[in-house]
Amino acid sequence: MPVGGLVPSTTDNAADLVVRNAKIYTGDPGRPKAESIAIRDGVIMAVGDDKDMAGHVGPATKVVDALGRRMIPGLNDSHLHVIRGGLNYVLELRWDGVPTLRQGLAMLREQAARTPKGQWVRVVGGWSAEQFAERRLPTVAELNAAAPDTPVFVLHLYQSAVLNRAALKAAGYTRDTPDPKGGQIVRGRDGEPTGMLLAAPSALILYSTLAKAPVLEGEDRKTSTRHFLRELNRFGLTSAIDAAGGFQNFPDNYSTVVELAKAGQLSLRIAYHLFPQTAGQEIDDLARWIEMARPEDGDEWLRLNGAGENLTWAAADFENFNQPRPELADYESEFEKAVRLLMENGWGFRLHATYDETIRRDLAVFEKLAAEGLFPAGNRWLFDHAETVSADSLDRVAALGGAMSVQNRLSFQGEAFVRRYGPGAAADAPPIRAMLERGLTVGAGTDATRVSTYNPWIALHWLVTGRTVGDLIVRPPHNRVDRGTALAMFTEAGASLTGEEGVKGVLRPGFLGDFAVLSEDYFDVPEPDIAHIESLLTVVGGRIVYAAAEYEGLDEQLPPVSPQWSPVAHFGGYQATPGTGLSGARQAELLGQAVAESEQHRQWRARRGLAPETESTFFDPCFSL
Repeated sequence: MPVGGLVPSTTDNAADLVVRNAKIYTGDPGRPKAESIAIRDGVIMAVGDDKDMAGHVGPATKVVDALGRRMIPGLNDSHLHVIRGGLNYVLELRWDGVPTLRQGLAMLREQAARTPKGQWVRVVGGWSAEQFAERRLPTVAELNAAAPDTPVFVLHLYQSAVLNRAALKAAGYTRDTPDPKGGQIVRGRDGEPTGMLLAAPSALILYSTLAKAPVLEGEDRKTSTRHFLRELNRFGLTSAIDAAGGFQNFPDNYSTVVELAKAGQLSLRIAYHLFPQTAGQEIDDLARWIEMARPEDGDEWLRLNGAGENLTWAAADFENFNQPRPELADYESEFEKAVRLLMENGWGFRLHATYDETIRRDLAVFEKLAAEGLFPAGNRWLFDHAETVSADSLDRVAALGGAMSVQNRLSFQGEAFVRRYGPGAAADAPPIRAMLERGLTVGAGTDATRVSTYNPWIALHWLVTGRTVGDLIVRPPHNRVDRGTALAMFTEAGASLTGEEGVKGVLRPGFLGDFAVLSEDYFDVPEPDIAHIESLLTVVGGRIVYAAAEYEGLDEQLPPVSPQWSPVAHFGGYQATPGTGLSGARQAELLGQAVAESEQHRQWRARRGLAPETESTFFDPCFSL
């Protein structure tokens, strides 16, 4: 974008990219505000006022005018299933952000009509019945009517899935199919499956059913992943910590991001974890991986960060708040072996733990190993989720050198949590302020894509307001954080969890050139509109990886979505809706713009002989004599 007053000059100090005329929130206490930033070789070379950048503009420098918009450090989702999400993105119909079930069913009906035989229509995560005006799930009958012959699988949180008749057949469920452990196939009076699957309380029945659907192969996996990363860039994400998860095998399912990294085609920095997939052989898997790799192997684009979010299957609790808290059997013996193996070999880890009962049992194992000098030992380790963690447990985490990562799962399950445990317990689920007051590093993330949406602004809205997507206030003011703290949880804290706090998370010379120019000012918009923010310009390492509005076309071109019938090719990803907090001044400004555009349109018509050359004189009887 040509910028008046900046004349390129021959200089040895030229930047590759300069963004000027911005309201920059740097996150750097030494210089919290700035107007302009310069990037060379992927690294920030200068942050300052517009006048400071003249010496960094050479003949090859790309100069972009931010038009006075807010710029922030690139967001870092500390718990995102980005690898698995990328492998499936173009196959999934996203209901993220869809305001009504009626609209969702219309999308499903249209998609079923274009889906070829043998493929499924799948709606997998990112939505809740509470976000719909109807406040309910689709019925099996509605799915059968929308798609009589095409298999349809609709996943709702960690709680349930709804399948149409064709999907039951494709999955092989009959009256003779036994209920799996921890799950239920709902049956009618005749004993036949109705199409409802329930996590009771384990979600494995839901995920194992989804695993029966066709998957992508070859180049389609790369294309799907690149489009998913671009979708994440759309919201200002520049980094993510992949939390691994079920049905994500190493190294097979990691090969796509590895190949993209080698080709320089990642647009998001990924630090990944390894998750033993087979119960009973977890220790063998961990031992094998320790021989194959070490944490921090890789570079700033793709790096190993440790093990987890499960180390042993028996130690994992479930997060279906429609069901009672699961009572776990004895798991400490194998769990201790896993933790000892990791700590002795310099591996960090993360642990899925929803309830304080699980966290206390885990901490007892850590304290036993601490007596041998294994904690704290410099290995990065953390608890994920921790909705009901107690103050005493947080003190023990701090003493053992641990950290925390919280996700906005209660954006989508807050109503279910309140129904089961009451508003008092929900007020501190999780106790974010108590974590921060103890000096713990607390990263923030989404836990997308199978439950929460990958849109980080929904999570930031939840951190600041305590509200669910159904607009229920779950967390009162004493357990909310201000906007600056919430943003730091999505930037600086994420960098700390991967040992990269010295190179990213703030906008400072010498740090990686990762930032986003926002559609609205995060620090000024009304609280409800935080959830509607997107990025208009996302930069990772000085590369423009996403560009919209005035900047459209500045980003890198991606291959077309494939296969052509993909839901993403027709509907895109997150279904954005307009904000609700327009001020009177902003409304007047928009009205003035509309009037000006109307006059421009009249002049355009007049020049073509389609309207009179002079403005019409309107008669208003209210002003007649």
